[in-house]
Amino acid sequence: MSYRAVADLSPDERRAFFERDAGIDAARSDAADIIDRVREEGDVALRQLAAEFDDVEVGNLDVTDLAERAHEDVDDDIIAAISEAADNIRAFHDRQVPDDWRETFGDRELGRRYRPLEQVGVYAPGGTAAYPSSVLMGVIPAKIAGVEHVAVATPPADPMNPVTLAAAHEAGADAIYAAGGAQAVAALAYGTETVTSVDKIVGPGNRWVTAAKAEVRGECEIDFLAGPSELLVVCDETADPAFVASDLIAQAEHDPNSSVVAVTDDEATAEAIVDAVGEQAADRERSEIIEKALANEASGVLLARSMSEAVLFAEEYAAEHLSIQADDDEALLDRIDSAGSVFLGPYTPVAAGDYASGTNHVLPTNGSAKRFGGLSVDAFLRSTTVQRLSEESLDGLSETVTTLADAEGLEAHAESVRRRFK
Repeated sequence: MSYRAVADLSPDERRAFFERDAGIDAARSDAADIIDRVREEGDVALRQLAAEFDDVEVGNLDVTDLAERAHEDVDDDIIAAISEAADNIRAFHDRQVPDDWRETFGDRELGRRYRPLEQVGVYAPGGTAAYPSSVLMGVIPAKIAGVEHVAVATPPADPMNPVTLAAAHEAGADAIYAAGGAQAVAALAYGTETVTSVDKIVGPGNRWVTAAKAEVRGECEIDFLAGPSELLVVCDETADPAFVASDLIAQAEHDPNSSVVAVTDDEATAEAIVDAVGEQAADRERSEIIEKALANEASGVLLARSMSEAVLFAEEYAAEHLSIQADDDEALLDRIDSAGSVFLGPYTPVAAGDYASGTNHVLPTNGSAKRFGGLSVDAFLRSTTVQRLSEESLDGLSETVTTLADAEGLEAHAESVRRRFK
């Protein structure tokens, strides 16, 4: 790895940074075939696909009863960490719960109320790594919102990962299914003999999981389509290059397709980050994955001509994770609107938010932070507007309503108002 100047990036290089491809479109045909199998064959398809893709012979698809046992059997220090992380996540998401309200606007009484979805599915990835943290991030906000039935789907294994099961129990999951990939999304969306269908599916996953979410959207609500993990670090000469490098490497270990970028206006810092990445990457257990992610065309260390150019790059990049390690980080933050989650200062690694600070790590990727935010309590709520008009208040609005209704050619609308005063 070597650093490049932002100003010298070719159109193709800029496109790689700003038009990051999660590979969803390429996986949609396969995902659609899997979804059809699950809709037609139910549990049989889930078991066959588990053998085909996960190399696991699944007996019971419903493994809810294993969760309480796992919570009792997992090492105490792990349970303590899960519990502390869960407490922090609950505290942060409790703050997000909106209140119903009703107010008077002139002589009109208007308001808004919030009600939870009835059934939600949370996907927790498996495969090269298990993610009990994703269970906490999905289940806890749903339960805080008041969702009655929260199901977790996670890839089958022999045995099932006990930490993931313990996390599901700690979070308050009502059902846990041994199902992964596109087939898990299909099962949650449409139901099988064992799996109860849900109103909404949330949580991160690989390209086939994401492609399956794209396929079922419309019949089952989803949170958003998320790609591989990504991090952008904006830093100046005050940043510790070793810290920046460790953060880049931490996100790179998720997936060979992860995108990790550092942009700085200081050439010495850029050189030092490159050196620190080279020194640290080889020592990590998942070094093979890390090296592939670092070689990704959407990864790299960039030198900006000024912090203003770095800020412009960050705003266009719209990172899933944005770390600002600079002398005046608050001022820089004020100039960047598009990011899934922001980490300020040298002692706020992204890993803290991934696990235990309390914020949610299910976040928009591929530049979609320009359009929406990460998973929150809001995702599990429906809002309903409420209104009450008196005879006098309707009389005051009648001319406006009837004039607009007549202009639109909706005579019956206008008559529904006029009728009340005949």
